[in-house]
Amino acid sequence: MEEYVPTGFFIFSLALINAGLAEQKDRSRWAWFLVSLFLGPLATAMIVIWKPPIRAEVAAAAVDLR
Repeated sequence: MEEYVPTGFFIFSLALINAGLAEQKDRSRWAWFLVSLFLGPLATAMIVIWKPPIRAEVAAAAVDLR
């Protein structure tokens, strides 16, 4: 019986989607692409759940406001 979507194609597509999600949260697109190849849907959950990193400019501005 033939698969509708081959497993390898699904994993590669999910890794590309995760790379895009990671870039939107100011994370490394390439690093998360590679992580997603190994962790798959778990990497998707990690990207969505974890808060984006605080930028240095924003942190410095928050300190100046105090």
